[in-house]
Amino acid sequence: MNLWLPELIVRHTHRVPVPEGPRGDGATAARQFDAALMSAGFKLSRDLMAALSGLSEETVLEVAGRTLPVVQELAGAHVRHNVYFRDFPRNVPDTMDFWMGLLRETLIDPVAASAMMGPLSYGALNLLSLDGYGTYQHGYEEMLDAHDELIAAAGDRVTALRPGRGIAEEGEQLYLRLAGSATPLGEDDLGVLGLLARHYADGPHPERIPVRENRAVINQVRLKIGADLLVDTVTDVLRLACALSDGDVTLQEPTRFASMPRPVRRSLLAALDGVVSADPGKLGDVAAWREPWKRLGERLHPHEYPRWPGAADVFAVARGEKDAPSFAARIEARLASGDVAGAANVAKGAPGTLFRSLDRLLRTAPGTQDAVLDAAESVAGRVSGRVLLSVREHLLNRAAATGRTRLFANRLGRGVTAPDTRAPLDPEAVARLSAFLDEEIRGRLPSAGHLVIDPDALDVALPLSGKAAGNGLGVLPRGSVSPIGGELLRFFVYWRQRAATTDFDLSALLLNEDYLDPEWLSYTNLRIAGGQHSGDITNAPDGASEFINLSLRQVGSRFIIPQVNIYDGEGFEEVEESFFGFMLRDGEQQGRPFEARTVRMKSELRGPGRVALPMVFMRGDDGRWRAKWLHLHLKGLAQFNRVEGNRVTTSMLVRGIVERRFLTIAYLADLIDAGEMTFWDGEAPDGPVTYIGLERPEGLHEDSRVFTLENLGDLIPA
Repeated sequence: MNLWLPELIVRHTHRVPVPEGPRGDGATAARQFDAALMSAGFKLSRDLMAALSGLSEETVLEVAGRTLPVVQELAGAHVRHNVYFRDFPRNVPDTMDFWMGLLRETLIDPVAASAMMGPLSYGALNLLSLDGYGTYQHGYEEMLDAHDELIAAAGDRVTALRPGRGIAEEGEQLYLRLAGSATPLGEDDLGVLGLLARHYADGPHPERIPVRENRAVINQVRLKIGADLLVDTVTDVLRLACALSDGDVTLQEPTRFASMPRPVRRSLLAALDGVVSADPGKLGDVAAWREPWKRLGERLHPHEYPRWPGAADVFAVARGEKDAPSFAARIEARLASGDVAGAANVAKGAPGTLFRSLDRLLRTAPGTQDAVLDAAESVAGRVSGRVLLSVREHLLNRAAATGRTRLFANRLGRGVTAPDTRAPLDPEAVARLSAFLDEEIRGRLPSAGHLVIDPDALDVALPLSGKAAGNGLGVLPRGSVSPIGGELLRFFVYWRQRAATTDFDLSALLLNEDYLDPEWLSYTNLRIAGGQHSGDITNAPDGASEFINLSLRQVGSRFIIPQVNIYDGEGFEEVEESFFGFMLRDGEQQGRPFEARTVRMKSELRGPGRVALPMVFMRGDDGRWRAKWLHLHLKGLAQFNRVEGNRVTTSMLVRGIVERRFLTIAYLADLIDAGEMTFWDGEAPDGPVTYIGLERPEGLHEDSRVFTLENLGDLIPA
């Protein structure tokens, strides 16, 4: 058995593969396992408790030993979370008093005072260099002694683990789900797919693998085992070459192609020849990636293989020796001549391109909009469900008044804003296209029978891409809205540097209903009304944590925006480990700064920017708080990023997300053909149902079809 596979299954499915034996009386060990899980906010479902209780004690302890570390890491409880101010959130000093206290302590120490005289003679003093600043002044156990035990509350998170099938079968099902995903996977999930493909690539495959990046990862393994490659475009081969060189299969970052053995070169060239021979028009795709093709040609030596002339044509196009205009170029040529209807007709050969260009085509020549829409409707059946949903969501926001801010976010979550200067679309065209898309999407959704929906899932945004969202616990797609209960909101960040001194700063920006009047909590402002900062840690060789505590009853602002600034050192993708999350507590719960049972969300921090914006908390007109998920990064500065310096950019990005409309579960629920639709009320229906919610509840019929955070992407139609 591969030791990593059971842990991978628990992490991605919240199911525990149950061994077949040996049988015995494992009830006591199972109850102990359940009690240990509760400390991290997890528990055994009734079915899993029963399944483990029938196994031997040794087997149950083995299952517990490999499962507990996984769930602890999911909740962020696998590390020690200390704080600079031992009593946090109590006794956090006023910022000025704190700095003056450090200054006095430094001046009392002759050695420290002498070292400070040099900078002072030039009229400068680095407060962060004061003696005792930025390092823990007490041990972890001392901090624990200063806090009362957490009082259990009904609102504490409890995530149930359910019984799974055998390890091999669970692994195969996870492989099939990831491989057949209708939406692009995040970087971590793509890596998981690669691991699983090594074990299952020669077994069953999904009927369709619509995401090209997934094909590249799977093809890399299939090439090694001598199986047929899954390619139908020349770009599929380019992505595979990137995978073989440990490069970027998304083609967004340049890949330095490695030298390839002759059998690999033959396989790639034969695949190219097969694609071009079947459809010479596929050569039009080469121009979009001309430079990577040139570099790859230097490694494949196509001139050595004259029996594959189609492959040689690919590189001839890349070098400009052979003409093969792309669909984009042919469309642009028609548009340049003013022939919008002709451009739409040409684009029918690339239906996805046509749908992504609809906004431009419809506003370029309003008089031809019927011809454009006719062209789109005629090829809609060849467009992926993800693209159809993306266009439908786009129309939701184009129907709004012009003059709004546009938000652009790339695949890594880097966000920028710009004024929306586009001309408005004709309302009749928007109405016709929206109605058509609704019907097309409705026709692709399976019948649901009895549809049961958790009301808390209605405002979850459809996961049209998994790239920008980090892996973790309770992470929702960008644009999702979830209710916030409890009186105390507490953010946390943890990081552990790899090689260089690294200082992450947890901050929170507070804005009014007009996204103005900023206040903030950070190391430069340790207290505001209703909020406290745990203190600044500036070096994390063994890991460091920072917290922000807020009383939602006392906060007068409309928006709370947590952010993680890299003040100095390694980036989010360079540190050994880093994650962000938030907890919710009732006012009387007490407890330590970090309590896993109160963690509602914990997400890995990844991305190329130097400022992370995971989410925004919004107070509605009804006084209730809700969270909206951002998954955004700011480029920031190479050093010294602070909440004060990016508040304008942050407020603009947040406004772009808050005011943007997203397609949600509620939208799909209105389209699904269901014989009966009810909301989950805590009582499971007698027969099989189609259930959509944040977690699978107890008691559902075993033949039910269930969609939760683990497989929400399966709702996206093909």
